[in-house]
Amino acid sequence: MGVEDNVAVMRRFFAAMNAGDVATIVDSYADDGRCVTMGGTLISGSFDKQQVAMAAGRIYEAFPEGVRFEIHEITAQDDRVAIEAESFARHVSGKDYNNKYHFLARLRDGRIVEFKEYCDTEQITDVICGGARPQGPAA
Repeated sequence: MGVEDNVAVMRRFFAAMNAGDVATIVDSYADDGRCVTMGGTLISGSFDKQQVAMAAGRIYEAFPEGVRFEIHEITAQDDRVAIEAESFARHVSGKDYNNKYHFLARLRDGRIVEFKEYCDTEQITDVICGGARPQGPAA
């Protein structure tokens, strides 16, 4: 697939996230695909497609009004698509969640093989994790 095709795949992926379309989100990943959330938060880590499938619906439990991602910039080369974006949502706690992201996706045959998420981890800790931080030596 070409660069334009990869950009189109990622635009559809973000449209699915905005719509809360969990089936399309999960289907966007290759069978060996993974999502990597950077940082040291309670939700940071590397997650395979099965873990993404289990977690994707839970996002919309935490944000019952949905999450809206606004794409600011997209740059693509070879099998990579870089996306600068911003999220807007209201957490079940009543707190507003507004984060700024840099996503880097690698694609193969129209599916995501790696989706890296870089963002303000303090927003994650404060809003999504209710201020809780990992315990132990890695914290």
